[in-house]
Amino acid sequence: MAVPTTRMLVLAVVRLLAPVHGYDVRRELLSWHADDWANVKPGSVYGALNTLQRDGLIAVEGVGQEGARPERTTYRMTTEGEKAFGDMLREAIWTSEQAKNPYFAAVALMPYLPKEEVVAAMRGRILKFESDLVFLEREEQRILAGSGDPTEYEPYHVADAMRLAADHVRADLTWSRKTLERIESGELDVWSAWARVDGGPMTTK
Repeated sequence: MAVPTTRMLVLAVVRLLAPVHGYDVRRELLSWHADDWANVKPGSVYGALNTLQRDGLIAVEGVGQEGARPERTTYRMTTEGEKAFGDMLREAIWTSEQAKNPYFAAVALMPYLPKEEVVAAMRGRILKFESDLVFLEREEQRILAGSGDPTEYEPYHVADAMRLAADHVRADLTWSRKTLERIESGELDVWSAWARVDGGPMTTK
C-alpha cells in the first residue's frame, strides 16, 4: 500500500517549522515544488492538516491574529505524530515500487492512432520534457545556492528530490527521442502490420 504523500509531507513540514500556520505549510511545500515532483495539490494541504489534527498527529498550538488579517491557527507535532511520521517515512524510503505510468498503456496502443498523430504527439512530448528539464536543473542549483536553513530557505535535501525528478525526465526524454527516431526512420513500423490485422488505425473523422 502506497504511503499517502501529502499527509507525510505536511506532517514533515509541521515537524520542521512548528509552531507553524497552515498557510506557511502550504507556502513551504510550494517552494519545494512538491506539487510537481510529489503531485501534492496546494488545496489539499489544509485538508491534510484537518485530518492530521483529527487523528491526533498534530495539535493546535494557538490561534492568533495580526492586524486586519484573518485568524490563523498554528500547529505542532504530537508524540503520536512523531511515531506515525517515522513509520510512514520508513515505509516510503524502503520501497522500490515504481509508479504505474498511464503512458505505458498509450504506447502499447499506438497502432490504433494514425502514425502522423503519434509522431506529432511525440514531438510535443519531447519539447515539454526539454522545458521541464531546464526548470528542474535550474531549481536544483538555486536551492543549493541558498543557506539550506529551513527557517529561511528550502533545505538542501529538497535539491535531491529535484535531481531525482530530473533523472526521471532525462530517462523519459531519451526514450522519447529514440522512439521518435525509430518511427521516422521506419525501423518501428507497427502501422503496416496492424492495418493487415484489423483494418488499420482510427481516423479523426
